[in-house]
Amino acid sequence: MTISLPLDAVSGESSTRRALSDISLAVAKSKKIIVVTGAGISCSCGIPDFRSSDGLYSLVKQRYPDIVLKGRDLFDASLFRDSASTSVFYTFISQLKRSIDAATPAPTHRFIQTLDAKQKLVRSYTQNIDGLEERVGLRGSSSQQAKTSGKKKSKLKVKEVRNVQLHGDIHRVRCTLCSAEMPCTEEHLHSFENGKAPNCPECISRSEARVARSARALKIGTLRPAIVLYDEPHPLGDDIGAIQTMDIARKPDMLIIMGTSLKVHGLKKLVKDFAKVVHATGTGTTPSGTPKVQKSWQGKVIFVNKTPPGSEWSDIIDCHVAGETDAWVDKVLEDWKKMRPSDWEIQQTLDHTDESNGFKAVKETATKTKGKAASKWNLNVENVPPEDPFLSQPASPSKKPVSVPSSPTKRRQSVSHYSDVESSPRKRRDIARIADGMDRLDMSDRRILFADATNAAKNTGGDDLLMDELQPPKAKVRRASASVVSRECKPRPRNVAKSRVEMWVEIPKKPSSIHSRL
Repeated sequence: MTISLPLDAVSGESSTRRALSDISLAVAKSKKIIVVTGAGISCSCGIPDFRSSDGLYSLVKQRYPDIVLKGRDLFDASLFRDSASTSVFYTFISQLKRSIDAATPAPTHRFIQTLDAKQKLVRSYTQNIDGLEERVGLRGSSSQQAKTSGKKKSKLKVKEVRNVQLHGDIHRVRCTLCSAEMPCTEEHLHSFENGKAPNCPECISRSEARVARSARALKIGTLRPAIVLYDEPHPLGDDIGAIQTMDIARKPDMLIIMGTSLKVHGLKKLVKDFAKVVHATGTGTTPSGTPKVQKSWQGKVIFVNKTPPGSEWSDIIDCHVAGETDAWVDKVLEDWKKMRPSDWEIQQTLDHTDESNGFKAVKETATKTKGKAASKWNLNVENVPPEDPFLSQPASPSKKPVSVPSSPTKRRQSVSHYSDVESSPRKRRDIARIADGMDRLDMSDRRILFADATNAAKNTGGDDLLMDELQPPKAKVRRASASVVSRECKPRPRNVAKSRVEMWVEIPKKPSSIHSRL
């Protein structure tokens, strides 16, 4: 059931004031807002709407009573069948274009841009052809910067489109034959004022190129305002449908409808599709299976217009704010700043220093950290030991340095991994035992630690027989049997790999022992 709230009764009943404040809080807390607008948001700019008593339909009927039966007929695609109605259409559009050029954006347009700056706006959909949204920074779907360039048919850059123009743009003209689009210039307006359509320069250049090579000339089309009339397909209909599907998949949590009577069939379907998704926001079940409880500010469909919606919208629109859209957005912004002042804080950073007057100039920036935090280690320097945290801070001359004992888990590491001071107790005992044994060892015998046990034999006197020393025998030396020698000298088979055995054999034929290495 739609609740109607008169905006001019803010100072009246407390229930009305509370309900309007709740709507303002819902706008401030919502994160994904869809905005749908009509001609009513541009009335304060001096541009008339369509269906009101002083709107475009009534104005056309009064000015051309003999040509059009209804004001709506002047915006129907069938008008091009008659030369008289076509001439009236061009004349009227030229006057409307000049009034739009003299207009300035209203507070409602700036409010939509504020939602986009606060990263709350999913997208804006408008029936207007004035293009005032683009003047405040919302790129429209009819803008040339939002379309791909190339020989093929241009498509929209979805990420760059912030305002979808459902009925085209009056600031551009389109050829009736080749569909080429270009900006509407003063020359085009002068032709429209005279009730005539200018020729398309693209068709002219192609026809002249064919004539230059002795080919048949082509038909030349005429230029018309690039707006979408009733019973006329939208040139970018497929792209707009894809954008709508993408926005529905993002699951918006609020829908704001402003300045439209919701009479056009295509717009009605679009609003109902968005409202269905918005109402389902915050509902469903948790992974454990329990139902979710929707928050009080979630899933709101707000309709702001002078006239109330029809009965078919009673189950779709939650609140109807009766009043001017500019007055309502001013109240929302005022309540928003009071309820959530942190949303309006602006971080300032130093830009440059003016040494002449001693003041520092700052610039406003909105900083936001995205992705992973920067690493605290310098990846460009390798194999450098970390600095000692206890020596990084210089000692204060006025205060004595305070030694902070380190915990076992944060023990300072030495440069060497084999330090005998900071090693474990077991390692220190092993080092002490080895050092004690080395002290008791005679210096003459210490070389045994580094001698080759296989190349030396110990005698009774304690001396070693080294490779480069020949000394007389003082004790029996174990002789190698002939079987051992012969077995060792035999060639080994190729397919059997045995380790090499080295032996020293003493031959007692001379006074001194001669050691030969086999």
